[in-house]
Amino acid sequence: MLELQQHSIICPYCGEFVAIEVDCSEPNQHYIEDCSVCCRPINIHTTIDFDQQVHVSVTHENE
Repeated sequence: MLELQQHSIICPYCGEFVAIEVDCSEPNQHYIEDCSVCCRPINIHTTIDFDQQVHVSVTHENE
């Protein structure tokens, strides 16, 4: 599996599609990344399951 994978998310603030890169070297991650469209902070949580499928969930900063 590649260490970086590109994924599209929908910003929970402005509703625009945003491309992010997920570091697949860690199975569970939680970090904040600013939206490239509206610049608001997005909570990003990534997990990698046993089949090496990457799952990404996003929430507002205070959720």
